[in-house]
Amino acid sequence: MGIKRRAFLIGGAALVGGGLFALSWTERAAARRAAKLVGKEHAGVFQTWIRIDADDTVTIYSPHVDMGQGSPTGLAQMAADELDADWSKVVVEAAPADEAFANVPLAVAFGGGMLPFPVPGFLKGLEQSAFAMAARHMPLQVTGGSSAVRMTGQNGMRLAGATARSALLFTAARRLGVPASELTTAHSQVTHAASGRVLRYGELASEAAEYAHSVTPTLKQATQFRLIGQPLHRLDLPAKVNGRAQYGMDVQLPDLRVATIMAAPVRGGRLEHVDAAPALAIAGVEKVVTLDNAVAVIATGYWPALTGLRALSPSFSDGGQGALSSASIAAAQAAQIKAGKPSAQSGHGDVPAALAAIGARQLEADYGVPFLHHAMMEPFALTAHLKDGKLELWGGLQDPLHSRKAAADAAGLPIDAVTFHPLILGGSFGRRLPGFCDIISQVVQLAKQTPYPVKLIWSREEEVRHGAYRPQTAAHLQAALGSDGKILGWAMDYALGADAAGESGFVYDVPAFAMRQHAFTTNQQDGAWRSVNSNQNGFFNESFMDELAHAVGVDPVEFRRQHLKPGSRHLAVLNDVAERSGWGSPLPAGRGRGIAIVESFNTIVANVIEASVDAQGRPRAHKVWSTVDCGQVVNPDGGAAQVMGGIIMALSSAIDEAITLEQGAVVQSNFHDYPLLKLAEAPTVEVHFLASDAAMGGLGEPGVPPTAPALANAIFAATGQRIRQLPLRNQAKV
Repeated sequence: MGIKRRAFLIGGAALVGGGLFALSWTERAAARRAAKLVGKEHAGVFQTWIRIDADDTVTIYSPHVDMGQGSPTGLAQMAADELDADWSKVVVEAAPADEAFANVPLAVAFGGGMLPFPVPGFLKGLEQSAFAMAARHMPLQVTGGSSAVRMTGQNGMRLAGATARSALLFTAARRLGVPASELTTAHSQVTHAASGRVLRYGELASEAAEYAHSVTPTLKQATQFRLIGQPLHRLDLPAKVNGRAQYGMDVQLPDLRVATIMAAPVRGGRLEHVDAAPALAIAGVEKVVTLDNAVAVIATGYWPALTGLRALSPSFSDGGQGALSSASIAAAQAAQIKAGKPSAQSGHGDVPAALAAIGARQLEADYGVPFLHHAMMEPFALTAHLKDGKLELWGGLQDPLHSRKAAADAAGLPIDAVTFHPLILGGSFGRRLPGFCDIISQVVQLAKQTPYPVKLIWSREEEVRHGAYRPQTAAHLQAALGSDGKILGWAMDYALGADAAGESGFVYDVPAFAMRQHAFTTNQQDGAWRSVNSNQNGFFNESFMDELAHAVGVDPVEFRRQHLKPGSRHLAVLNDVAERSGWGSPLPAGRGRGIAIVESFNTIVANVIEASVDAQGRPRAHKVWSTVDCGQVVNPDGGAAQVMGGIIMALSSAIDEAITLEQGAVVQSNFHDYPLLKLAEAPTVEVHFLASDAAMGGLGEPGVPPTAPALANAIFAATGQRIRQLPLRNQAKV
């Protein structure tokens, strides 16, 4: 990517001539704004993320929403460790949906890798300030991509904690009249050992906050950690157990009205006609609202709203998509791949030559996965109140600041006229990300129709039929094996709307490798499902890797060892999970073991699954062993829970879940035809973290990608049947 010299010089002059001051001023302004929003008398606010009260309470403001993942506790551990805070006095709150609390650390982490040229050291501060300003104006406050701990924690919370600690030391040194080098910090106190004098953080916080921009913090080394790496109890759990936790569904306001909605069954369709009379005849129904592609009912409660909606018989167009089906999509994807005109490709080596090598053994296979629904336990519920030119919203979405802007745009209001109250989420997995939340514009339109606050609730049926699905994808894989049984070349062609090459690295050391995307879209809204495109990539590649191993008669673990670099992290993870699972030892009759290893979100995960198939052809995973290398683990218990959750979700989707289309519309409507894995069907899961000095990786998603292929490979080991299409149900027979 070239940069014209004139443009660069002009831009550079602008930055150096006034930009550095402006950017620095912007950050200071953000800190002052944050202090006004969350400050208290005799308290100090540091780097927007930390407030220390006079009673020593330390409040961490998390820019990441709580959707059950536990990362707010990890963020608090990182800030409190650098701060040397008393953990018993640490609390976490959701950061306000305001630009002062934009996710600057995430923008800096992502943005730094997107520049087309290396940044000189003396401009690093300017670079980070520029990305900080961009984050505040995008706006950015997103939770996703397994980014909370590894990006916001590393680049934000630790720095904020260290900055606050340095400012407290500086303030204490001034008060005590001693050099800061003679002072130590621990348990929210500054101690001068020589004189025995002690100052509490709460005594210093208000004054110390004034010096926070003047200190240069030093981060701890790993050997100095006191809280990072400890399995501390999650801070969010007590409120969820005793019922104090507030979800979007829980919002109650004076004179609250409740609405529910029905959109066109075929995405892209429009509302053509509806007779409102049957709904208005229901007691409690106040209004029927027609939108471009939907009809909604506003009532005094959810039951009358739902009853009124069900009484309607709206007619919708199909937007020209009435002939679309899952089968027609699969056929079109296969044809597009066969046409051989990729939209994007990546890899290394001469793949065509490797695949055509004289004497090489060639293998190929076709794989496919269906649309997948997020199946959040809490369907969409968002409350809005439009009054006197001001809009107020309450709900749980994955980017409160972006949601605030989207609501402002929908209402035609300036963003300062909109307040968004972020609440915890009853599940999400990518469904509540910006750009995929139709409910924002819907509830704003309904708020214009009533003087009362209105809570829009999507029924389970609406939520299933109008999701932002993991896309249906087809893949064709080819490989050539040399006379020594090792891979000479590998190619994966896949039909998908996005280029997925950068999401999950191909871990094997082969001479030639290619991933080729064939751009393909449907009328459905493709969304980010947990682990995004790494989950189908993992299924395709690791299932095919197993096929190659059996084709040359080599044990699947040994075959993978042959294609991993000696001394690599990947090989260490593979060897560990093989040893802990007892790979190669005898199994009960009818059971098999399968293995898979995938790197995603900078984390390497290898899973071994022991499984069987019952007489009805239903797979059953009995036990899962998972080995993880994610670098530093902040909270081992929380991290293990994340990996376990990913494994269970992946098993559920691999065994049973599929969204299918007929006549352009989604067939499934609720859990009776979109079944989830039940507790009694869940396997035992053992998660083991390898000690590693690698850069920190994510944990919310990496447990997903190796799970489906490990299960499919275990089924092959148990039955001799290779299954290449998900879901696995009813395909294998004993």
